[in-house]
Amino acid sequence: MRTQLKKDEKLLLIIRKHWIKLVPSILAWLLLSILLLVWMSNYSIAFIIILLTAIFPAVEYINWKYNLWAVTNMRVVDESGFFTRYSKESPLDKINNVEYNQPLMGRIFGYGNVDIQTAAELGETKYELIHHPKLLKDTITHAQEEYKRTQISSQATQLAQAIAKTAGVGSGASPQLIADELHKLFELLQKGAITNEEYIAQKNKLMGS
Repeated sequence: MRTQLKKDEKLLLIIRKHWIKLVPSILAWLLLSILLLVWMSNYSIAFIIILLTAIFPAVEYINWKYNLWAVTNMRVVDESGFFTRYSKESPLDKINNVEYNQPLMGRIFGYGNVDIQTAAELGETKYELIHHPKLLKDTITHAQEEYKRTQISSQATQLAQAIAKTAGVGSGASPQLIADELHKLFELLQKGAITNEEYIAQKNKLMGS
């Protein structure tokens, strides 16, 4: 991947189109090579033509290698092109839905299509012939869950510390202790273990109000 990672960003997965995309160009080149060797009496010229025509499958391979999707703990990066470059980024919090489907041959050989729906103007982008489409979909989904959990934890910490700074003196408890307890309460609220009313009641108790 040529896109540089941001601070605290971790690469989770790099995936490409299925190798089956390379098959037509390779088969066409092999067939042409066989015909040249069979029908041409001058093998030197035949080998020269074979080497020159090998450029086409080589270009297809280069395009395949540099056409990739990278999933990090912050975003999904779509890169393509070697001689020319294209890059598109979708932040995890802007991705609304990820779907994949596989035809019968896709299930046998391990390829399929992936649909990524985002909050952007285009709305939906469909990627075809993806190698291991379920792996790509699951990686994005799990990354989103972890990203949300991290964001909630960070927000809870900031909220707890902000409240503790203003209330720690009057309550008699240390600001750090209040921050830790508020953090735990906020996590319980996010998990659905306690109701919003219970959260407010416990928070007020910690604040001494």
